Amino acid sequence: MYHDFMFRREEFLEHYHKRSNVEPTFSMIKRKFGDSLRSKTDVAMVNEALCNILCHDTVVVIHEMFELGIESIFWAGSKGAQPIPS
Repeated sequence: MYHDFMFRREEFLEHYHKRSNVEPTFSMIKRKFGDSLRSKTDVAMVNEALCNILCHDTVVVIHEMFELGIESIFWAGSKGAQPIPS
């Protein structure tokens, strides 16, 4: 395995960095929503997990909007669209 790592280091590091990026995200989701799902069926569990991820991503986007002072306009093409006040 060591020789494989040495000869294909770039490929290994590419995979490693993907994992090192996703692990903190899983940790944040587990801290926010708990480490277990409440649903009983497999389909419901998948849907619950996807909803947790969607809610987490929404919270992160909103947090960064306020942290960085980004003024966002949602649904810009719709009638009466207004920027979100900072």
